Amino acid sequence: MRRCWAADTAALGGWLGIPNAYSAEMVARRDFDYVCIDAQHGLVDYSDTWHMLQAINLGSATPLVRVPWNEPGVIGKSLDAGARGVIIPMVNTRSEAEAAVAACRYPPDGNRSYAGARVVQQEGSDYFANANTDVAVIPMIETTDALSNLDEILSVPGVDAIYMGPADLSVSLGLQPRNNDGEPAFDDAVAAILQGCSRHGVIAGCHTVSELCQRRSAQGFRMITVTSDTAALSRALEDELRLARGEAPVTRSASMY
Repeated sequence: MRRCWAADTAALGGWLGIPNAYSAEMVARRDFDYVCIDAQHGLVDYSDTWHMLQAINLGSATPLVRVPWNEPGVIGKSLDAGARGVIIPMVNTRSEAEAAVAACRYPPDGNRSYAGARVVQQEGSDYFANANTDVAVIPMIETTDALSNLDEILSVPGVDAIYMGPADLSVSLGLQPRNNDGEPAFDDAVAAILQGCSRHGVIAGCHTVSELCQRRSAQGFRMITVTSDTAALSRALEDELRLARGEAPVTRSASMY
């Protein structure tokens, strides 16, 4: 993921909501640049997370976890289990962004507690020496409050990227929970996020679908989640059944998502 960022190319990611190491391995063995375990809205608990991180390690993708909330205990446990970065939901102010960074950084840069946990076995004995620069801190921008405080959030030292949550952002704007390209309020919010990231040298990331991936890359996003295990499975099953019945696969519009 960081190699993509350094080359100014979009890192493409897969998303895991099924609490199972086997399905995590199947996703991770594809050619994604990162794979994120969704511990917020997925069915994944911590007892699932570390097994899934082991499975992700069988591929080449950077392992990430979207934590349930901006809480240092769960952030630290996710990193100790082997996440190389965390996506943190509902970060709306500078102080909340500072708290997210502090939870991911060892002193003197933060307040993360050290333990020789699984991540040391994964990354090696020099993990501690490199963790403060290696671990990716990725707050989510998904409300009008966050948009109002965008420059303050993006100027926090240690914020590597932000992650646009289109559903919650749309709800906050009074729209349906999906990508709402073509709606002026949504388009303006996307433009503001991209412009803010450019001003502060922060990577712009987003949750999207494959139909919108090329558009998001052209817009300037450099961290793009392409699909999830649940979405890909549902779409594949639907198309397989339609083909078995002699029907054409469903034609999907990107505006549906």
